[in-house]
Amino acid sequence: MKIHPTTAMFPMLDEDELHDLAESIKTLGQHHDIVLDADGVLLDGRNRLAACELAGVKPRFTTYAGNDPKGLILTHNLVRRSLSKGQRAMIIAMARSFSEHSLRQHAKLHSISLTRISNAATVLKYAPHLAEQVRTGTLKLDAAYNTALEHKARADALQAQHQHLREHAPDLAEQVRADLLTLDDATAALDQRQHEERVRQHVTDSDALRSADGDPAPPLAQLVEQGDITWDQAHQRAEQFRVHRQNAIHQAQQALRVIAENWATVQDLVVRPDTPYMREILDGLTPETRSLVRSLTTAA
Repeated sequence: MKIHPTTAMFPMLDEDELHDLAESIKTLGQHHDIVLDADGVLLDGRNRLAACELAGVKPRFTTYAGNDPKGLILTHNLVRRSLSKGQRAMIIAMARSFSEHSLRQHAKLHSISLTRISNAATVLKYAPHLAEQVRTGTLKLDAAYNTALEHKARADALQAQHQHLREHAPDLAEQVRADLLTLDDATAALDQRQHEERVRQHVTDSDALRSADGDPAPPLAQLVEQGDITWDQAHQRAEQFRVHRQNAIHQAQQALRVIAENWATVQDLVVRPDTPYMREILDGLTPETRSLVRSLTTAA
């Protein structure tokens, strides 16, 4: 006899329970009819049918006249059976492919936590091999859900890795798609490519800064193109240039702050040029310092 797919999701009774049911039917009779649809597909009573066969009793059938056979199956079986909450949630999650109801509607219809059903749906999607164990009661839903979350995290990471390749290196992504490169190898190639691009950009920016500062030295990029140095060596020199430049700027700022703090002394010399006072001051200075004083007093 053909079994409705929603009905088939409910686990059969174990052997002892089935024999107990068969003995009950043999002794007390079949209390509930086995429900078929108009085409003879079994909707409810699979265990009763098996028990009748064991007991040697002719089964009694009835035909369902309603328009929601899946609702009938879920309602009868979720209420009658001694299923755990995890099993019920998993069966409902599995039944989504045969039902037009949303998870939220199922949760309301069958008085089961929406969170629990959502967890079951996550297991069904990311760890389907465990979903069957939850359905049959050999694995707790919480344990399966934790494993499914780990699978989901790995799947999300792989998806992000693929997306990163598609965005930044379509050629490498295509090689992965064609099984010419592994995802890890393609990602490593992209990382190396981006590293080289950053190195070249850093060297180019440093060359532009040196040129703007009036440094007559040949550009580092030019030295690389000539084969005199490598890009990594050029990057190292660019870093040294930037450190040296920043130190020079800092020292110049400090020197100018000292001049600014003592500018009153310069202005005092401006109003007393060629006086014994000024000559005595200059006599005690080095030639370089005297030249600076003359420049400052002239500028002031």
